[in-house]
Amino acid sequence: MSNADTDADLAALSLAAFDRVVAATPGFRARAGQRAMAECIAQKLHDVTLGDSVEPDCAIAVIQAGTGVGKSAAYLSTTVALALQRKTRVVVSTATVALQEQLMTKDLPALATVLAQPFAYALAKGRGRYVCKLKLERLAGAGGDATTDFFTDEDDAPTPTSAGLPGKCAKGADGMDPMQRRMQLLDTLAEALAAGQWDGDRDSLPEQPDPRDWSTIAAERHTCTARHCPRFRDCSYYNARAALAQAQVIVANHDLVLASLGMNALPELNKCLLVFDEGHHLPAVALGQFSSAMDLTSLRWLERLPKTLHDVADQLEVAIAQDLPTLAQQLRGALLDAGRISMDLLRGVTASFDTVYRFKDGVLPDALTAPMTLIHAHAGALSDVLEELGAELKAQAKEDPSRAAQLALHYARLGQMAPRLTSVVATSTMLLTHEAQPMAKWLKADSSTGVVALSAHACPLVPGDLLRQHLWAQVRGAVVTSATLTSCGTFDFFMAEAGLAELPQVSTLAVESPFDYRQQGELTVVDTQADPRHVDAYTQEMVTILLGDLRQVPHGALVLFTSRMQMKAAVAALDTALQALVLVQGQMSRNRLIASHMARVESGQPSVIFGMQSFGEGLDLPGLLCETVFIAKLPFASPSDPVEEARAEWLKREGRDPFTELVVPATGIRLLQWTGRAIRTETDRARVVCYDKRLLSQSYGRRMLQGLPPYAVLRRVRGLIVPV
Repeated sequence: MSNADTDADLAALSLAAFDRVVAATPGFRARAGQRAMAECIAQKLHDVTLGDSVEPDCAIAVIQAGTGVGKSAAYLSTTVALALQRKTRVVVSTATVALQEQLMTKDLPALATVLAQPFAYALAKGRGRYVCKLKLERLAGAGGDATTDFFTDEDDAPTPTSAGLPGKCAKGADGMDPMQRRMQLLDTLAEALAAGQWDGDRDSLPEQPDPRDWSTIAAERHTCTARHCPRFRDCSYYNARAALAQAQVIVANHDLVLASLGMNALPELNKCLLVFDEGHHLPAVALGQFSSAMDLTSLRWLERLPKTLHDVADQLEVAIAQDLPTLAQQLRGALLDAGRISMDLLRGVTASFDTVYRFKDGVLPDALTAPMTLIHAHAGALSDVLEELGAELKAQAKEDPSRAAQLALHYARLGQMAPRLTSVVATSTMLLTHEAQPMAKWLKADSSTGVVALSAHACPLVPGDLLRQHLWAQVRGAVVTSATLTSCGTFDFFMAEAGLAELPQVSTLAVESPFDYRQQGELTVVDTQADPRHVDAYTQEMVTILLGDLRQVPHGALVLFTSRMQMKAAVAALDTALQALVLVQGQMSRNRLIASHMARVESGQPSVIFGMQSFGEGLDLPGLLCETVFIAKLPFASPSDPVEEARAEWLKREGRDPFTELVVPATGIRLLQWTGRAIRTETDRARVVCYDKRLLSQSYGRRMLQGLPPYAVLRRVRGLIVPV
């Protein structure tokens, strides 16, 4: 049989798997878009070259599938069937925990009951979600004896009192101070672990610990000696890694996939098939992964650094040539100089302790260049010493396993310092780089903890360049899918942002939702008298109209705001009757809020959720739970975001129009997400009300409208509704 025949058989086999899945789905209705998606995946991925090859055949299928298509069934059935036949694996990456839970508890179990060939699946998590047993054993029951080495995260800055001034830690509602509470938690966790009542996974705890407490015992790369650790055989993280090694399907998230590049934490990307669901998040995740920041105010760790390095060197009987106390003192002095200069720059523009100061055109001010150059040199020298000691520790542990436990603790002490030192080296490098790539660079002052924290930041501006270089260069076969990959009716914006534009192996497909939007819903645009650009007048008028509309809500509704200030204005205007039916994001946990909303609607009471951007995506409230989505204003990004500001500045410098090229399509995608909260099933009847008249009155608004589902569009003018 020829290769072409074999490839055709693989494509047919994967499509047959899809047919078996849909046939076994209770109450299944044929969806043309779902089958078109499955056919596209089967055809594009069946003959990709996996493994090392000079000129591999690659394929990346970019598929927008509208709400209700059934994306997960289409991509899981086809990719898993292909992977099993080719004896490789599938990595499914998501952006949200909710989708991961759906895949692990619903979609993959259903697929496993249908496919003839059995397969195992597992959830991949970052190392920090697991306990480090060596740290926990060291700290639990130790009282204060072990705190010098490990409890170092919070002693760099004074803990604020209720007055907002430096002082001692305040006791909690339970009467315990934070250290007492922490020790009690650690003792409890150690007992549960020893009794086999806990597997070391943070997510399996009945109550989530305070992140500051968890950080003292979390597994992390910098403090881990891996196979040289005496607890390696029963390590929670490495046991989970072993389970991943046996799985044919691995569910992960975008952050983990990008953070794991070159780290061997996941299958090699050139040897497996990949699916990026919720793929519209990839560009933002890439910027986050490749950005860097360093603290300019919390510097007490530098007082401990020389002693830590010397103590470890003495245990290893290794001589250190550098004058570590002098290097650390010089680094601290340069950081203090940079901090003082930075504070002067901030005071020159504002009296606020909470502000951002961005460097124009990504160029560091002359006053900061000299101290930043010193910071980079001194931090680099100290980092070299730390890395050399870490390598020597691992080497000695390998040579003499009897000392592994002791050496692992020393490695953990180094690891406490490594992230801070690494961030200083990385951030100073980026801040001093001017020509290699466009970069956003800024200072941030934050007094939310009661003391002023000052930090320096740097972030690349072009996510597509990062993804093309670091991700797509390794990928052989992938699916990128979401309900919101197009903006203003085209894939152009996403393709550029994701680094996929003009790559020969990339194809695009848009499959329509099975919903009849024109019959099931309507979009009403309210023509306010105030211009939305005049914030105060518009907010006052919008809130007045919104409150009148809320009084007519019979069941469930969702109001989406573009700013916290806007939402606060609406909350402040609620009368007693409306206060009784409104639930506000932030007043309780997301899960509790949604549960309260559902309980009210199911009992026959009206209920309205007030939310912001995070409630505009991934929120599934079908039927009566959300009959109306009210959009307070077109969801433009904050104009003060330093990265967005820098990107706009860079585009102007390149002779391009940032509003047309960046702002409008990005807003179009967010608007598509927000309107997508309205109709969630084929039987829903819902409407969207947008109070921003620019959606109809401005050409860019009409561009965004072209990218929305084909709702019946109406205009409300002074209370009268007319068709558009």
